[in-house]
Amino acid sequence: MRSKLIQEADGQQTHAIVLETGDEAMACLIEFAVAHDISAASFKAIGAFSSAELSYFDWETKEYIPIPVQEQVEVAALTGDIAVEPNEKPAVHMHAVLGKRDGSTVAGHLNRGHVRPTLEIILTQAPAYLRKRRDAETGLMLISLDP
Repeated sequence: MRSKLIQEADGQQTHAIVLETGDEAMACLIEFAVAHDISAASFKAIGAFSSAELSYFDWETKEYIPIPVQEQVEVAALTGDIAVEPNEKPAVHMHAVLGKRDGSTVAGHLNRGHVRPTLEIILTQAPAYLRKRRDAETGLMLISLDP
C-alpha cells in the first residue's frame, strides 16, 4: 500500500491510496485509518480483485449472508466511510459493485477483496467527528449524528 496526501484545506484532507497485487482492501484501509488517526472519512475507489467476499444483510434474520466471488473481477464501484465505534477503533464500511468477465455484476457489503493488479482509492478525511452506535432495531453499527 502506498499513499500520498494530495490536498489539505479548511480542516479537510484528501489522500490518494494505491493498493497493489496481493493487498487485501479492508485490512489496508483499517491499517491506514489507524496509522493516520482517522475518525471520520469517506472514500471511493476503482480497480480489480482476484477474489472477494461480499455479503447481503438479510432483514429478517438481521445477519449478513456471504457472497463469495472466486474469479477476477473489475471493481466498477466501491464506496464507503470510516467512523469511530464506541471502543474508539476506526470502523470501515464499504459497498462494492464488481463486474464479471461476461459483463454481469455482483454487489454488496465488501468483507474482503484481494487486489490484482491495483485498487485506487481517494479518501477524504472530514473535519466533523463521527461516531457509530448500535441500532436497536437492526443490531448494526450505524453513524449517529447525535452529539
